[in-house]
Amino acid sequence: MPKYKPTKANIYSGRASDQELYLHEKISCANISDLSTNTDTKSIALLGYECDEGVKLNLGRPGAVNGPDAIRKQLAKLPNHLTTKTHFYDAGNVRHGKGKLGDTQALLSEKVSELLKAGVFPIVLGGGHDMAYGTYNGIKMAKDGATIGIINFDAHFDLRSNINGSNSGTPFYQIAEDCKANNLPFHYLCMGIRQDANDSSLFQTAKNLEVIYIQRDTFRIEFHNEINAWINAFIKNVDLVYVTIDLDGFSSAYAPGVSAPSPMGFTPDVVLESLKTITHSGKLAAVDIAEMNPIYDVDNQTARLAASLIHGIIHAH
Repeated sequence: MPKYKPTKANIYSGRASDQELYLHEKISCANISDLSTNTDTKSIALLGYECDEGVKLNLGRPGAVNGPDAIRKQLAKLPNHLTTKTHFYDAGNVRHGKGKLGDTQALLSEKVSELLKAGVFPIVLGGGHDMAYGTYNGIKMAKDGATIGIINFDAHFDLRSNINGSNSGTPFYQIAEDCKANNLPFHYLCMGIRQDANDSSLFQTAKNLEVIYIQRDTFRIEFHNEINAWINAFIKNVDLVYVTIDLDGFSSAYAPGVSAPSPMGFTPDVVLESLKTITHSGKLAAVDIAEMNPIYDVDNQTARLAASLIHGIIHAH
């Protein structure tokens, strides 16, 4: 059975100051049940998804189970520019252990929902991209009735059928099926799609589900004005936005430590530019970062990339 466990504070270390100049000095480790709603301050929390079972089932490279702590260690060292009125928490980990992947996704949903109901902005650290099904349902549980738009930075659609079971390649198909069963719209924008990373059946599924996507050859910083226009048009039609970042969408020059690396991925600058547009919309409900695999990382490069993305998000939020 999956378990929820708090994070040990000793994972956070770095250069010391007496002014909270660094994030390891700002962050507090807390149990989600101890967090209470406070409308006078902003609260942000990290939540780990220690699971690579979905990656294994999808025939990817195992190792992402240790992704959350690898990201934490790099984030700890970064400078803190949050205001004194902003609370920054580490809310612990959902760990797969043994059992069904669906049980772990359900526990993640429960914890994401608890954070949102407490007025805390969640950033989930993974772990396989099957986490997306858990994060999305956590938002859905907490924000009942809201129209949720998914923006996925990824080389893959992750729209494989789960008829033979769920895995890291099925989360958005599962969400689409749930939306269909409940007569709800499926709003999905995927940026960075590669033709060499998705077979023709996946492109057909995307067409059938009316998925909006931007292919890798267009998802480049020189087209950021057009990309931002697509993002704004997408956001206009939803109440809330859920952003999910699959690190294997980046070129392996920037992110070698992932479950499915490729030199043909996108670059960090276009993702950072897109994230600015999304955060400025005021509709961002939650973020997760998937497929961090420290076994294959080089000089912590991928973990540093993930940490820098989080650094930008928390300060923009």
